[in-house]
Parts: sequence; C-alpha cells; structure tokens
Amino acid sequence: MELVVKHQGSFLALYRFVVGLLFACHGVATLFNVLGGPHGQAPSIGQWPGWWAALIQLIGGILVVAGLAARPAAVICSGCMAYAYFVVHQPQAVFPIQNGGELAALFCWAFLLIAVLGPGRWALATLLRTPRTSTTGGDNSHAPQPARQVP
Repeated sequence: MELVVKHQGSFLALYRFVVGLLFACHGVATLFNVLGGPHGQAPSIGQWPGWWAALIQLIGGILVVAGLAARPAAVICSGCMAYAYFVVHQPQAVFPIQNGGELAALFCWAFLLIAVLGPGRWALATLLRTPRTSTTGGDNSHAPQPARQVP
C-alpha cells in the first residue's frame, strides 16, 4: 500500500493520460471519420449536439492528456458526458447497460475524478509554471520575513 501512496501522483497522471487519450480518439473519429469513424451518422459542421460534443471530446481530451488546464477541461468533459447520458441514453432505458450509455457514464465520472483530484504529476501546466519569487525588486510585503534573533 505504501507503494501506491508514494506514487499516487504518477498513477493519477497515467490515469489522466489514458482517459484523455481515449476521449480525444472519440472526437477525432467523429470529426475526421478515422479510427473506425463515428458511432452512428457523422454530424455536419456545427450540428447540435453531435459536432459540438466531438469538438469538446477532441480539445478537452488533448488538454487533459497534456495536463494543461486539466481541471476546467475535465469539468467541461464531464458535463458533456452527463448531458449525453441524460439526453441521449437515459430516455431509452433506466440503466446504462440497457440504454448503451456505459461509456458516457464512465467518462462522466472519470473526468469528474480528474477535476476533483487534479492532473497528478507530469502535467504541462506544472512544467510551464514559473516560481513566484520576486527578482524585479517589486513589493515583497507578502514574502515571509526572516526571524529576528534576540541578543
């Protein structure tokens, strides 16, 4: 168990990478008719909701894979899949196994987990973040002050 706790950030990053990549593949398949093509009829450009969902899948999936704005992207992806489940699948039957909504439900909860826990290690946002130390001589009133030594 210590191994899991010690490498939790790495496992979360791998989870984020796989979920985002699978999601982006759905967007690519729908928008560009590759990787087996779309499930069902391909939406025309701008068609609601199919084309927009595919665009969210592609862009959101890429952002989550990269770990760049991963939390906001994951919230949008989760909401997209919740919409897909409740509007497209749930009216057909109550349970996901009956209405074909397993992927929508799984992606919804997977992205919600990423949104709550964050991207883990190896996120591009972490690599791009610069340390917040002031080298310009600006106002450092918020910086911690060294402890005074009593004579």
